[in-house]
Amino acid sequence: MSVLAWLAGVGLALSVALGVSGLFPSAPITSRPALGRRLSLPDDLPRRVLTAAGGAALFGLITGWPVAALAGAVGGYFLSELTSPRSERQAPIERTEAVAEWTEQLRDTMAAAAGLGQAIIATAPLAPAPIRAEITALAARASRERLVPLLGELGEALADPTADLVITALSLAAAGEGQDLGEVLSALAVSARDDATMRRYIDASRARTRTAVRIITAIAILSLVGLLAFGRSYLAPYGSAGGQVVLGIVLACYGAGVAILNRMAVGSAPDRLLAKATGSLSVPVSELAR
Repeated sequence: MSVLAWLAGVGLALSVALGVSGLFPSAPITSRPALGRRLSLPDDLPRRVLTAAGGAALFGLITGWPVAALAGAVGGYFLSELTSPRSERQAPIERTEAVAEWTEQLRDTMAAAAGLGQAIIATAPLAPAPIRAEITALAARASRERLVPLLGELGEALADPTADLVITALSLAAAGEGQDLGEVLSALAVSARDDATMRRYIDASRARTRTAVRIITAIAILSLVGLLAFGRSYLAPYGSAGGQVVLGIVLACYGAGVAILNRMAVGSAPDRLLAKATGSLSVPVSELAR
């Protein structure tokens, strides 16, 4: 139990350190290597830390094994990835479809002899729900501020790869360098809808793998609970130092298998063109509009 208490103390100290560091935002980074992007901290880090601490405490107190506490911490940290709801996965796709619809609204409004700024103001109340707040904020400032910087802020707010392409076309048009904007917007809208359709198909095809990951994880947890409740003598050999090493190897192999399956079931977001801090290509909209 002394080893478990030491690990719990280290985990608590790390949790406090991570919580304090989250209170102080870091300076924006305009360029980040590929390895840095892979190692970037998730947005829901505080929640992950809390679930990791809860998992470590639960399994540590039930079993009294340091390895079980460590496995509980790792499982709690990645629990949100195994239980992500369908709405969370569909949100980026719905945003892409909303960008396509708004692009068509802009095209149709500008076809009626309206300028770009007027078209943005006119379409703001009719913008699709997933992006209406961002478009409304843009329209409220479009009549009194330069449009190109505002479009750059819109791109950061939407954080969508397809929206980056639309905003680039609009920025070039606002700077007087775009030609045939209506045809460009039509092509971008079609491309956005095709992209959303493809992503929905891919997400549906991965549903079986996601279900398999959840079933395997649930069976493993229920088996462990059953053994702890009715077969502690079967688990007694794992209480020794050698048993802890063997248990660590078994849990590591199992965790690696679940991680590989989960990786197969979750898609990665495409790279953005105009990302300032998260993308591999950091290109301000003002530079594209020159």
